Amino acid sequence: MKVLQLKITLKGIRPPVWRRILVKDDITFYKLNNIIQCVMGWSGYHLYEFRLGNLIVGEKDEDYYNLYGDYEFKSARRLKLSSINFKPKDKFFYIYDFGDNWEHSITVEKVLEPQEGMKYPICIAGKRNCPPEDVGGPWGYQNFLNDFKFQT
Repeated sequence: MKVLQLKITLKGIRPPVWRRILVKDDITFYKLNNIIQCVMGWSGYHLYEFRLGNLIVGEKDEDYYNLYGDYEFKSARRLKLSSINFKPKDKFFYIYDFGDNWEHSITVEKVLEPQEGMKYPICIAGKRNCPPEDVGGPWGYQNFLNDFKFQT
């Protein structure tokens, strides 16, 4: 078992919203989804998927993805991170809420040995709060800020 240091950055938002986490690679993508929900501040009531090249990892059924042709689908509840054999600088994407389309870029910063006494997962750094749910994605969020004259 290895530990992955991941940097998760919400795309389309300036200044950026991001988190740095440490996770064991023996967890499933379903568990990683739950961790991302927690550290980013999302509520978890929308659909999600991970995109790793032409591989989609999620909870929808395979027939849904066959509509798009060239994608391979795997269940997030079954596929473990360790099966991908991540290396430093690998990048993949997490999309949350297909209506608002919150896209997150995930970069593998380091592959580490687990530290004795350390509990995983753990969020070790981050900046800014996530936008509220159901605000319309990055574009709707900017309008939301403009409408309420928030200063960021």
